[in-house]
Amino acid sequence: MSETTSMDQAAGLRRMTSSHPVQVIAVTSGKGGVGKTNVSINIAVSLANQGKQVMVMDADLGLANIDIMLGLHPKYNLAHVISGERTLEEIIVQGPAGVMVVPASSGTQSMAELTPLQHAGMVQAFSELSLDIDVLIVDTAAGITDSVVSFTRAAQEVVVVVCDEPSSITDAYAMIKLLNKEYGLHRFRVLSNMVHSAQEGRELFFKMVKVTDRFLDVTLDFMGSVPYDEYLRKALQKQKAVVDAYPRSKAAMAFKTLAKKTDNWPIPRDAGGHLEFFVERLFHNTQ
Repeated sequence: MSETTSMDQAAGLRRMTSSHPVQVIAVTSGKGGVGKTNVSINIAVSLANQGKQVMVMDADLGLANIDIMLGLHPKYNLAHVISGERTLEEIIVQGPAGVMVVPASSGTQSMAELTPLQHAGMVQAFSELSLDIDVLIVDTAAGITDSVVSFTRAAQEVVVVVCDEPSSITDAYAMIKLLNKEYGLHRFRVLSNMVHSAQEGRELFFKMVKVTDRFLDVTLDFMGSVPYDEYLRKALQKQKAVVDAYPRSKAAMAFKTLAKKTDNWPIPRDAGGHLEFFVERLFHNTQ
C-alpha cells in the first residue's frame, strides 16, 4: 500500500469520534489447549450480565470456534467484511446475555496475508460501526503468529492465559519476550487457568515472574485464577458459557470475580481509547 493511501486512511479515522472510550482486551496464550477461548467467552458473558455492552471478536482467523462453542450459526463472518461483501453490523450474531459476537471463519488468511485493499476494508468496517460498546474482547489464535502479534499490539490490555504445564509456561514466556523485545510492550496480565487451588494459581504466576524479572523489562500483573472444574466440560457439551449453564459452579464464580476486576481496569480517555483507533493501530501494525 502506498504511503499516501495509508496516511489518508489514518487521517480519515482520526476525524471520526466514538460516543465513548472502549476497553479493548486481547486474550492470548503461548500454546493451544489452555482454555483461552473459554476465558474470553465467560468473561464476556459475565461482563454483559453486569450491565456492560460487550463485543467478542473471534480473531483466530484460521480456525474459528467461538460460534461453535456457543452453538451459534452465523450466516456471514469476518471474511465477508474484509472482502467488502458485508458490513460489520451485518455479520454480528447475538450471543448469551446480549454479547455481540464477531465470527471468524476457518481457512481465512492471516492478518499478515491480507491485501492492502482488504486491510482498508477492515479498517473502514470498524470505523463505521455505530453500536455502543463498552468492552471489546479479542480472542486471538493460540501461539505466536503474525495475526496474534498484530492484535495484541493494538489492544490496550493483554491477558496471557497459562496453565501449570511446562510447555504452557515456556510458550507464554516466549510470547511475552517477543512482544517486549521486538515491539516494546511492557505490561501483561496473567490468568492462571485450570488450577487445583488458589495457591497453585499464584505459584504459577510467580513462576512466570521469576523468569521475566530476570530476563525481560516487563511488569506482570496477576489477574487471578480459574479452577479446574468438570462443569466447564459439561457446559461445552451444551454449547453454553459455564456462567450461564452452571452459574454456581466454582469456575463460574471465578469468572464473575475476574469480570468485576476487569471492569475496574482504567480506560483510556484520550482518542486512543476509541474503537476506530484500535483498528488504526491494528492496521499500522500489519504494514
